Amino acid sequence: MASTAPSDLKLPQRMGPVPEETHRSPAGEQLHLLSSLAPVQTLASVIQPCYGPHRRKKLLVTAQGDVVCTGSAAAILRALQLEHPAARFVREAAQAQAESTGDGTAFVVLLAEALLEQAEPLLRAGLARTQLREAYSTALAEVLATLPSLAIRALGPLEDPSWALCSVMNTHSLAHSDHLAKLVAHACWASKEPSGSFKPERIGVCTLTGGTLWDSCLLPGLVVASRPCGQVTAVPSGARVALFTCCFGPASPSAPATARLYSLEDLLTFKTESRRLIENQVVQLADADVNVAVVWGDVDEEALALADQLGILVTQVQSRREIVYLSEVLDTPLLTSLLPPLKLGQCRRVHTQKLGDHEAMVFEWEQEGAPVLTLVLRGATAEVLRGAEEATYHGIDAYAQLCQDPRLLPGAGSTEMALARMLSEKGSKLDGPEGPAFLAFARALRSLPKTLAENAGLAVPATMAEMNGLHQAGNFLVGVGSEGLLNAAQEGVWDPLVAKAQGLRAAAEVVLTLVTVDEFVVAKASSIPQQTLDPDSGKAMESLSLPKKESLRTERQQHPQ
Repeated sequence: MASTAPSDLKLPQRMGPVPEETHRSPAGEQLHLLSSLAPVQTLASVIQPCYGPHRRKKLLVTAQGDVVCTGSAAAILRALQLEHPAARFVREAAQAQAESTGDGTAFVVLLAEALLEQAEPLLRAGLARTQLREAYSTALAEVLATLPSLAIRALGPLEDPSWALCSVMNTHSLAHSDHLAKLVAHACWASKEPSGSFKPERIGVCTLTGGTLWDSCLLPGLVVASRPCGQVTAVPSGARVALFTCCFGPASPSAPATARLYSLEDLLTFKTESRRLIENQVVQLADADVNVAVVWGDVDEEALALADQLGILVTQVQSRREIVYLSEVLDTPLLTSLLPPLKLGQCRRVHTQKLGDHEAMVFEWEQEGAPVLTLVLRGATAEVLRGAEEATYHGIDAYAQLCQDPRLLPGAGSTEMALARMLSEKGSKLDGPEGPAFLAFARALRSLPKTLAENAGLAVPATMAEMNGLHQAGNFLVGVGSEGLLNAAQEGVWDPLVAKAQGLRAAAEVVLTLVTVDEFVVAKASSIPQQTLDPDSGKAMESLSLPKKESLRTERQQHPQ
């Protein structure tokens, strides 16, 4: 550009190109009036193939250099390093949806992008941003008010939930998904309290490599993928557990403390005192009635030998998540040093369970009223186990939602198409900003079943035209399947009402925020050193006064009196 850029004037730096006086770029393309549209479209293009049961997977290279094959939109969003604030806003909304309902991450991203894209022509037509925001809010209220009327089935209080969970877990394209859905349904049913309440944290998930998903099973108690480190392999009764996030032995060599040794006698004394300290700590654990020590760290051989003599079972977990979950279930704190806890975790027994070619530690309570059940997943590869674990957690979260609200909506895009039909009919009869906004909201909703058809490899124009015609005729149960259109109720494809309502609300709210933003700016750091801004600094005052003295001396030389 010929004019001076804003950065040259030390003004806030604009994110994106500075628009010309006209509304067209040098290449002739029309610039977006919504500055958040382009980054959100880029984010949606990454997530779009991961939507629906026929989603495609990606080879994801994380920031640590790990390569993961995944089709999870939530995992991809976590790994992406986003720079634009608009993309971050959408990711935060999608992650909040995943945390509250367990699913719907891709749904939020795609619907938010579609709503922003449909808002662009309305702004170009002259609709004010405040009017567009109010009209979108009215359309959202109509959608949420209509949504319960589309729920045609509910989960009964004494009904087997496997049929409701199967469609949620089938979106991961797993082999033996029906068997896995029955296991999850049985675990949820067994963990449900007599009052009807359900706590998802009462169901544990353990993954073991080897076998197939058909070999997965449900075990009472908490199962951890670890094995005993020493000779003590079981505590048959009265297990009292302590959890440590430090080494079971001397401090790590990378500890900040450093011993200064000047002679051989100092070295021998240091080793003797260090060994004596570890012995005293292990003896203290035994005196406090600790007979099970779970360690997230290294295990020293000498300390382990002493623990074997004192009858302490020592086992080593491989992840922080496992030991944190143990802390929650056993209601005992995590310790950073080998000291007895103030409150020991207690269970009936701890023993080793042989599962295929692997061993696992089982923390077992009394059969009646057991605080936890564990679903042990088996798979040939880590990628299969990762998908099965994700599907299991989605099934557990779906059951938790159904305990709050048992109503179910027809899936496969049929609910979105029915809502779009309702908005189109109302929008065509409204005057003012609400009419075009309702129609724009309807087009955004239709983009979701269109994405399902694209990911399934169907002829999109013909499929969408046929689907729209059937919905216009009043058949709101028609959705998108793998081979064409299907009846969602007959095929058993359901979505929880709570998750759908929360996803619609999350996507619309982030759009209501971004639609009123005209541009994104980044305040540049000042080029003046910080010390020159300190009024108490003599050097600062001198640096500020020197240029003035030099200018006065030059002026006197040029204009002597």
